[in-house]
Amino acid sequence: MAPLSARTAPLALCIATAACSTAPQVQAQTPRQAPAAVHEPLIEGSIDDAASLAQAIREHYTKYEYRVPMRDGVRLHTTAYVPKDRSRRYPILMQRTPYSVAPYGVDNYPQKSDERALRRLGPSAAFIADGFIILLQDVRGRMMSEGEFVDIRPRNATGVDEATDAWDTVDWAIQHVPANNGKVGVWGISYPGFYAAMAAVDAHPAVKAVSPQAPVTDWFAGDDFHHNGAFFLADAFGFFSSFGKARPKPTAKMTWGFDYDAGDAYEFFLRLGPLANANAEHLQGKIGFWNELMAHGNLDAFWQARNPRPHYRNAKPAVMTVGGWFDAEDLFGALETYRAFEAQSPGADNTLVMGPWSHGGWAREDGDHHGDIPFGAKTSRWYRTQVELPFFQHYLKGVGKAPPEALVFETGSNLWHHHDRWPPRGAKLATFYFDAGGQLSRVAPTTTGEAYDEYRSDPEKPVPYMAVHAERIDRGYMTADQRFASRRPDVVSYQTEPLTSDLALAGPLEATLFVSTTGTDADFVVKLVDVYPAHVDDGPQGQRLSGYQQLVRAEIIRGKFRDSLAQPAPFSPGQVTAVKLKLPDVAHSFRTGHRIMVQVQSSWFPLVDRNPQTFTDIYSAKASDFHAADIRIHRSAGKASALAVTLAPTP
Repeated sequence: MAPLSARTAPLALCIATAACSTAPQVQAQTPRQAPAAVHEPLIEGSIDDAASLAQAIREHYTKYEYRVPMRDGVRLHTTAYVPKDRSRRYPILMQRTPYSVAPYGVDNYPQKSDERALRRLGPSAAFIADGFIILLQDVRGRMMSEGEFVDIRPRNATGVDEATDAWDTVDWAIQHVPANNGKVGVWGISYPGFYAAMAAVDAHPAVKAVSPQAPVTDWFAGDDFHHNGAFFLADAFGFFSSFGKARPKPTAKMTWGFDYDAGDAYEFFLRLGPLANANAEHLQGKIGFWNELMAHGNLDAFWQARNPRPHYRNAKPAVMTVGGWFDAEDLFGALETYRAFEAQSPGADNTLVMGPWSHGGWAREDGDHHGDIPFGAKTSRWYRTQVELPFFQHYLKGVGKAPPEALVFETGSNLWHHHDRWPPRGAKLATFYFDAGGQLSRVAPTTTGEAYDEYRSDPEKPVPYMAVHAERIDRGYMTADQRFASRRPDVVSYQTEPLTSDLALAGPLEATLFVSTTGTDADFVVKLVDVYPAHVDDGPQGQRLSGYQQLVRAEIIRGKFRDSLAQPAPFSPGQVTAVKLKLPDVAHSFRTGHRIMVQVQSSWFPLVDRNPQTFTDIYSAKASDFHAADIRIHRSAGKASALAVTLAPTP
């Protein structure tokens, strides 16, 4: 993509639109394209609630249902909503999903009470008003489509896969769906984000724009169910206990939910005991992918085949990957999908958009806060009308404008920044070292003797991921107050003095821990925390922010995978060992008067399963394998535990 100047003078992007009143302050550069021609929307006025959207789709669109044949003869259930005004032609906006394209039946339109069905009608209501053909498809083997479903289906060079199914669907649609202009865009959030990204692989020539949003990407390295080999227990169990149920034949119904009889996920999973008990007590071996999870505890051929990133090469469509800084599920996927396309498709228009959002929050929330943390503007509404819609308009209608290479929201300062690359040009590395007395220092330690902080990690009393317990994982933990953790004896904390000026980070983080343990395995969680001053104004919604310890970023590594995700190795008890942990990128400004804190702990429950702290196959471990361990974090010369950060370029 063409170079652009980074972090330059402010330029408002919401020109003559209703969204201007809620648009955040933006730092931008000259757009890559001249202003586009004026475009007349299909429906005048805004569609700003569920009732209006349901009415608009009934009044202005005709619904069609098709059984689209794939190259192997399998037919996929596909629904099209086509504008009734046939005086012009419209681009097709396609989403392929494993979650149902209900309601089924050509006379059944989404009702105002059906939030999920309404959200499928394009990335936002703005697309219905603007005039797009909305094409929705149940993927192979799900809901009303024929065939066998395979989770994160591997690429198949000689047979069928998600890339060929997308190609066949597009080829059929441009020949059979009425009033289309021969151009197709593809989008999706989370699992549908994976299908969107695969549509860019050896893409059909009609596919001009693709937007993978929070795309499922690598289920062992960093998304959803594993992070660096550590098993995300509560999410995996909660998802597959419903989604993983076998479908004997095509069906229009899907049921979700599991009865956590404890009413408290922490208690439920602690009482569950070793992972093997999940099948014995609850799943009865009937959930196929859960069994795969239990059978593939290392990065083996099974997981390698399910990493789509090597296939994101030579992309022809424009790609806009979207993610949220506080996405508890697929933050890794957004960042790494962008990087994979950037590295392997150098000629493509490739864009990254990162906002202050939870998983999919840009599509269904105002985006003015996450948990207790306010952002000063309705960032999601602004994104939907001023970034997302213009992206598809530009590539599918020849109007609107393409976004910059990287459009990134910086939390703390609550500013949008445009960059010509990510991480931004001019970013520099800096290191914060763990020091005596819980200090976090820019100066490397000079102590030559033994220097360490020690805690006891007990699998029977794991550190909770959040202070408040609930039946299911609260995604608000991504910005939650960490004071509950810093007060525990099995969490060590290091913090700076109050900052005398703002310090902005923009890019990756990497922790280097020098550790020793009395066990033969251990998990390590590293958290970057923004400590608010003791006296600070409360948030606009009554948030109590005085002394708040806001989680900015956290990540975990299962210690036995410290050198290789494919070949785990035990720790030698008492021996000092280096553990490197890459954390997902951040864009955050620590404001004057705040402190920077780093926390280290060895459990994060029930977000992540308990490590028995014995080197073993954890998926088949017995209760007798679980032992408490004394863990030391070393901080002397030559054994300097630290967090390396990426400093944002000076504005």
